[in-house]
Amino acid sequence: MGSFVFLLIDFRKPVAKWRTRWIVTAVLIVGTNLFALLFLNFWDTYYRVGFFTVTVPYILVTLWCSQYRDFRAVFSIITGLFVGCIGTANEMLAELLLQHSKYCEYYAFAVRAISFFLMFFILRRFSVTYRQMLHQLNRSWGILCLIPFSAFIAMLYTASNFANSVTIIVLTYGLMIVSSCAYYLMYLFFDRVQRENNARYEAQLSTLQVSALRSRMEAVRAAENAIRTERHDLRHRLQAVAELVSHGEKDEALDFLDTAKKRLDEHKEIRWCRPPVLDAVFSSYFDQAQQQGIHVETKIAPPDALPVNESELAIVLANALENAIHANLELPREQREIRCTLVGSPSIMLEISNPCIGNISFDSSGLPVSQRDGHGLGVQSISAFCRKNGAVCQFDLTDGWFRFRLVL
Repeated sequence: MGSFVFLLIDFRKPVAKWRTRWIVTAVLIVGTNLFALLFLNFWDTYYRVGFFTVTVPYILVTLWCSQYRDFRAVFSIITGLFVGCIGTANEMLAELLLQHSKYCEYYAFAVRAISFFLMFFILRRFSVTYRQMLHQLNRSWGILCLIPFSAFIAMLYTASNFANSVTIIVLTYGLMIVSSCAYYLMYLFFDRVQRENNARYEAQLSTLQVSALRSRMEAVRAAENAIRTERHDLRHRLQAVAELVSHGEKDEALDFLDTAKKRLDEHKEIRWCRPPVLDAVFSSYFDQAQQQGIHVETKIAPPDALPVNESELAIVLANALENAIHANLELPREQREIRCTLVGSPSIMLEISNPCIGNISFDSSGLPVSQRDGHGLGVQSISAFCRKNGAVCQFDLTDGWFRFRLVL
């Protein structure tokens, strides 16, 4: 049963620490009950209160170690118990069919064990989509819990109060079939939602690439036109400088050249980094920030070869910089600032910080919670990137500065 927990539960961070705590506590619970059964003649009492000595502690410790302690965790736990109900139902059927066999109990136990073994692979197929939905679906988990909970309670009541009979077996399997069909419909729903989210994400990637590259091309084109104009006027400037020098006005000639150099520097193309999509994103959002009167302080030195998809990392940068720009717009112009650091050694590390007014709420995962409808999608996109690429991200608010950090 512990393997089902590992498939369905997102453990708290650090995962290894909380997974170990769960294993140790679960072993103590099972060991205590086993000791009481073997040495303290606990059998008769166990049939009546086993739910409170094994199942309830198991549920509580799982909630304690789970990243989510709401109906998402409850659904995961009850799903594991529902799988146990399937094993129990198969065991009851084996006992009924083989009740006159000498080794009936051993055969029934073998059927139960095989049922758990096969259900592990079925559950593993379901868990991939399910674990993705844990982070994307924040509502309606309580309603979904009713399906496995009803099946578990009915099975518990049946197993505790009635002897094996054909009627009970038929009713039990009928309930199992209905619940299994409901699970399959949930799987189809989860899978469809995930496909739609992936499609929107791919569309966002494509839109960002086109938009950022178009913005970059416009900036390059404007710089080229300005430089072309300056080159055309260079002959007249050189003639003016020559006249000043010929009249002995060297200081005026130097000032004139210095002014011309500054004009050229104003139209100089800024290249932030070698990867073209990242460079385009930096250029686009830094230009937006400067147009809004936001001071930008940068230190950008990424590696030439990125260990992740460049477009996906560009999405993270775009979301983080866009959030920083929006936060700055709530401040007076003299307080607006964005600090952006991206380095590639010893690993890729990104930090974007900006001054922030007011308080920001964080959820149990450390992610900022938006207080307005339609916002917070950027944070969800960043979180999805981290899960996919094994990155670590952190958000915090300290001394009036909001900071986002990412380590690859």
